[in-house]
Amino acid sequence: MKKYFSFLFFAIAMWSLQGFASGRQHPMDFSTWFQDSTLRVDYIFSGNARQQVIALDELRSSEGWYGRRHNLDTLVLRGNGTITMRDAESRSVIYRTSFSTLFQEWLTTEEAVRLTKSFENVFQLPMPRRDALVEVTLYDTRSREAATFSHLVKVDDILIRPVSASHPSPHRSLHRGGDSKECIDVVVVAEGYTAEEMETFYADAQKACDEILKYEPFASNRRHLNFTAVAPESRESGVSIPGKKEWKETALSSSFDTFYSARYLTTLRLKLLNDVLAGLPYEHIVILANTDNYGGGGIYNSYTLTAAHNSMFLPVTVHEFGHSFGGLADEYYYDDQYEEFYFPGIEPWEQNITTLVRFDDKWASMLPEGTPVPTPTDGIAPSDMEHIGVYEGGGYQSKGVYRAFRDCRMKTNEVEAFCKVCEHALQTVIDYQVKPLE
Repeated sequence: MKKYFSFLFFAIAMWSLQGFASGRQHPMDFSTWFQDSTLRVDYIFSGNARQQVIALDELRSSEGWYGRRHNLDTLVLRGNGTITMRDAESRSVIYRTSFSTLFQEWLTTEEAVRLTKSFENVFQLPMPRRDALVEVTLYDTRSREAATFSHLVKVDDILIRPVSASHPSPHRSLHRGGDSKECIDVVVVAEGYTAEEMETFYADAQKACDEILKYEPFASNRRHLNFTAVAPESRESGVSIPGKKEWKETALSSSFDTFYSARYLTTLRLKLLNDVLAGLPYEHIVILANTDNYGGGGIYNSYTLTAAHNSMFLPVTVHEFGHSFGGLADEYYYDDQYEEFYFPGIEPWEQNITTLVRFDDKWASMLPEGTPVPTPTDGIAPSDMEHIGVYEGGGYQSKGVYRAFRDCRMKTNEVEAFCKVCEHALQTVIDYQVKPLE
């Protein structure tokens, strides 16, 4: 057993180095290309299953840049979409980021076949020192380019609306690892809490923060993480549950029954969400809904939203944070979705599942010699998290998609840890944000 784990951690280290080196050309100095301020870009993504369109809505600016200052022109994950910023004069890539959106998820539903809809999307970019070209690209479930849009950002544009930091939403620190310019800033935001319920929210927010920090690799990286509770007041207590004909007037207009799924809790009002956070340092968002109705949702580099008064509050929060923070895929499966997300011949960008197309780029180096691929489950309990392999089932599909362990925090609520592959993937995201590549 000791020999196996020595090999495992050696393999993890090598995998990390290989993943980090991907696409790296040269180090970039943040202050050479960027001001210490933020460019907020609001887009409208619209369309249907056949055609999608990206449109610019508004540009805003605010003091301070709280995103990463290292690895500016590389991606740690491709996501379902990318943003690339180029210096307008030299055409050099000076910043890249990736994301996923509710819009792209909606495109896989039956409704998208017969309707055209629009979705708000908001992204924070570092403010360039010189004029820059920004390109947004969306990918479909087969990794094909579905839509692209480019626009010029002129740094002296008088219509870039400044965001005032003089009256930020009420907030309290939950955990402080260090200076915001050197740490990853996570905000925990109140949804459906009235003014009289704010002390309850702050207690809930502290529980969520403490729970996330219990899990590796977050526990070992406390010094790299800041958590702040942000408390916008709602006029009504609770959140909307359309399936029960309950509609509430709340700070973020969140709702269950997203895409007609009873437990899917999201907000479509991303401009409103980011307005609430104006003047505060934030990179990742966790929203707590004041309800005991079971549900939640997590979208890579967008937000986590979870019900704060359900018995599964804390494990669901950690699971959804795995999605929004680390781009991890769900490892459970049920085979009843309208359209599959993963296809033979196409390797998922998520690091904890594989279709075996490019498995060598995933956890292949971590497997003990002689491990069958795929790996049979004979004699291995469904709750086992010790025997790494390539087990069929994941990404909502029982066939053709594989995961590394029989169980994981990304598979079931009862598990009290991320598997070693998910843990490594999360650590890679943390390193990407706080450390320069070597």
